[in-house]
Amino acid sequence: MAQGREKLVEKKYLFTFILITLLFALWGFANDVTNPMVAAFQTLMELSAFEAALVQFAFYGGYATMAVPAALFIRRFSYKSGILLGLGLYAVGAFLFIPAAEYQEFSFFCLSLYILTFGLAFLETTANPLILSLGAKETSTQRLNLAQAFNPVGSLMGMAVASTLVLPNLISDRRDVSGDIIFHTLSESEKAGIRLHDLAVIRDPYVILGVVVLLVFVVISMKKIPRVNSTAKFVSNRTSIKNLWHNRRYRYGVVAQMFYVAAQIMVWTFIIQYADNLGIDKATAQNYNICAMFMFLCSRFITTFLMRYIKSYKLLTIFAIGATLASVGTIIIQGIWGLYCLVVISFFMSLMFPTIYGIALERVSREDTNLGAAFLVMAIVGGALMPPLQGAVIDLGTIAGFPAVNISFALPMLCFIAVALYGWRCSWNR
Repeated sequence: MAQGREKLVEKKYLFTFILITLLFALWGFANDVTNPMVAAFQTLMELSAFEAALVQFAFYGGYATMAVPAALFIRRFSYKSGILLGLGLYAVGAFLFIPAAEYQEFSFFCLSLYILTFGLAFLETTANPLILSLGAKETSTQRLNLAQAFNPVGSLMGMAVASTLVLPNLISDRRDVSGDIIFHTLSESEKAGIRLHDLAVIRDPYVILGVVVLLVFVVISMKKIPRVNSTAKFVSNRTSIKNLWHNRRYRYGVVAQMFYVAAQIMVWTFIIQYADNLGIDKATAQNYNICAMFMFLCSRFITTFLMRYIKSYKLLTIFAIGATLASVGTIIIQGIWGLYCLVVISFFMSLMFPTIYGIALERVSREDTNLGAAFLVMAIVGGALMPPLQGAVIDLGTIAGFPAVNISFALPMLCFIAVALYGWRCSWNR
């Protein structure tokens, strides 16, 4: 049955909706210009897959650290203040790549990303509930799916930069005729020169990104952002937390979101390692990542349309089952068809983040929304915890005769099962 005829976005909020939707692309760029850097740092800094995955630990750990403080800040001040502070922290983290490249310290790069994602935590904690509030509650999940559809637009731009300006220009990834990376066979002095060059290549997109973020900061500082939550009654933080804890749909939604983000980051981070196991170089492997993101983007628009006719929790269940089956193919099929299955997972992931977000907040009162949004953003910590674990599995090389990189995708498979269970539970607990 089709959902109501309410407007997707109220006319008086249309410009705000467009402006805030642009922020979704901005953090999508940061997410997906960073994912392939895990493989780049692994080679360049001569790290294990577990150690290289600490890039994601730092990146998504910033979300976990700053999400709740961001919500408290927004409650004290305003959505606009939260957005501006988020953009400021975003720019600072990006510019810290300059000294990080100079000192050639992997930990410095991780620190830069950690601070950068302080800014992203502010932006996501602000933008998601703000989009939900720009219209009728009945269309809130559909509205958030539409806004989130522009997140993969930014992601595709980040991937394009990585695949055209970064990965092909990394001297450390050049291979001999047998497909082996030459960098590991060089002397320490030769490695030092290559490392200096390649870290500058990695640095430059972040510096340019910092400049773009500052420009967006200036534009938003001159625009008025409506205080759509100004009519909500004030309740204490303790009361809000108590209300949220007793809301089972919300509580389980936070858990489901943690599992989903963990799965997403593992799928997109280790697609390069999966391709590398097939003898495909990083630049070419990144093209598969771009293909995955393109499918993700197309599916976002498709599912936003389908939500006019199919309940969001039913779509969530169906797509989570699809992602689980594609994960099984990724695990058991050795060769290019296994890689194809890995790419297809992104089609099924498309609706998960905004749909879990919308369903979880569906029965949350307006006065509790800011903190509720913060814990859902904090659930992104799943993207910090699980990739290093998957990296540790990949480091094993082989498991029972199977490539360990294949077996490692059992972790996202289990995460998708958890998401399917959440959608199924919501379908009978209306």
